Amino acid sequence: MNRKLIIGTRGSQLALWQANFIKDRLAEIGIEAELKIIKTQGDIIQHLRLDKLEGKGFFTKELEEELLSGQIDLAVHSHKDLPTINPLGLIIAAVSERENPSEIIIIHKDCVDVTKRLSLKHNATVGTSSNRRKAQLLSVRPDLEFEDLRGNLQTRIQKLRDEQYDAIVLAKAGITRIEMDLSDFHIEEIAPVEIIPAPAQGVLAVQIRETDKELYNILQQINDEEVAKTISVERKILNMFDAGCHAPLGCYCRKRNGKYEAWASIAETSDDFPDRVYVQSDTPEGMAEKIFEKYRKDRKLPSSVFISRELDDNSYLSRFLKKHNIEIDARSLIKIFPTINTLDSFILKRADWIFFNSKNAIEHFFKLNPLILKKTKIGVLGRGSESTLRKFGRVADFSGDDLGISTEEIAKEFAKTVDGQTVLIPRAKDSLMTIQKALTPETKVIDMPIYETVLEENVDKTNAEVLIFTSPSNVQAYFANNLAEPGQQIICIGTSTAKVIEEMGLKYTLPFSPDEMGLAEAIFGLEYK
Repeated sequence: MNRKLIIGTRGSQLALWQANFIKDRLAEIGIEAELKIIKTQGDIIQHLRLDKLEGKGFFTKELEEELLSGQIDLAVHSHKDLPTINPLGLIIAAVSERENPSEIIIIHKDCVDVTKRLSLKHNATVGTSSNRRKAQLLSVRPDLEFEDLRGNLQTRIQKLRDEQYDAIVLAKAGITRIEMDLSDFHIEEIAPVEIIPAPAQGVLAVQIRETDKELYNILQQINDEEVAKTISVERKILNMFDAGCHAPLGCYCRKRNGKYEAWASIAETSDDFPDRVYVQSDTPEGMAEKIFEKYRKDRKLPSSVFISRELDDNSYLSRFLKKHNIEIDARSLIKIFPTINTLDSFILKRADWIFFNSKNAIEHFFKLNPLILKKTKIGVLGRGSESTLRKFGRVADFSGDDLGISTEEIAKEFAKTVDGQTVLIPRAKDSLMTIQKALTPETKVIDMPIYETVLEENVDKTNAEVLIFTSPSNVQAYFANNLAEPGQQIICIGTSTAKVIEEMGLKYTLPFSPDEMGLAEAIFGLEYK
């Protein structure tokens, strides 16, 4: 190419970083370029909420017009800002690698309460202009208050410093790219499998004229084909629902261990409880259609669900079931008894880590009033255990919440983290000890059975359409006197529970995450006749 390219970009610090990133990538392959700053409708109109602006593409339209008129050669966009259908004559020629698509909550330090989910104090006021974020955050923290937040990253952070909000929510990608200093705040990162991001969040899009074949061919050298595959699922879902970037719709797709995984969270409004779906496939083709099918208005959901533990009326799963008028039969089929009454403080001083694989282990451990050193770190199996841990004023240093459905996989990751250190594992008597078996020979283990389970006798059967079992003991207690009825579907929390069901020759569904959010996903994703 014998011409110097002109890159169109918005003028914010983040937009300029993004444009310069593409400029540098082009320089690496011998292509010279310069930047042209263009103001967009979204930059100019700051007094209206995003969902009150007319049409779609209010951060991209002016760039696209200059591209079509030949004033620039390519435009660099944050891909999540783009409508799903390009204007006639324009195409996306390349996408960047994906920056971490997680959300972060930036909290005033005097508004932090680590005993609550997301570390936000009760009734905190949160700044966000995203209906998607609001719907999902309300689903896990219905007490939160929300105020609209507009402006570039620096403006939003300054509004927080001016105490217009207790906290604000931003995409981690932007903060990471411009290396913003947030040391005066408490930062809570939320994995993209918990608060599902906007489609293509963390990805840059390079847009050109469709007729510029030479430039298209050149840009393939900086195009990330794997990212293009995963975000095509996300963007297709956005297109199928005919939703813009202000809709309460989140979608996230990734490739992991040779499989494609995708999540969607969709609500009617920002105040509506969202329905979530998780699907897995060998190929990204057809994933968007599978997800779209789950949200069909006439699709049948179960009329009743049984779960083998008590359920708080205001919990995530309870609110999901009530939204869909699903009858709940919640009762534990086991009794739990402590096996020790005191803790040796010397043992606690030796531990570099404490690992909990269940809510029961956490609750029984803290009943013993342990004196845990500040240096001691804590690991948990997933989000359910993490929420329980917070009630005792501790935040997990390791959590398997976004690592997958296999306890064995989580155990392997934890083993790498604690290699060569001393780990205390409070557990149930006769537990499977999956974590212990995965630890390296160099890691010292303090194994501590602190409670045991006793099965209830003569458990009454349930006629619920869906049976949810929360532990192997609950499975044993139920099927000691009962059989699964024809048509009943079974969901298991965790692989150890699933193994017991499998040994009985029964079919089951395993949620991605062993917590109430994962259970809601699994129930919503089942097929009913």
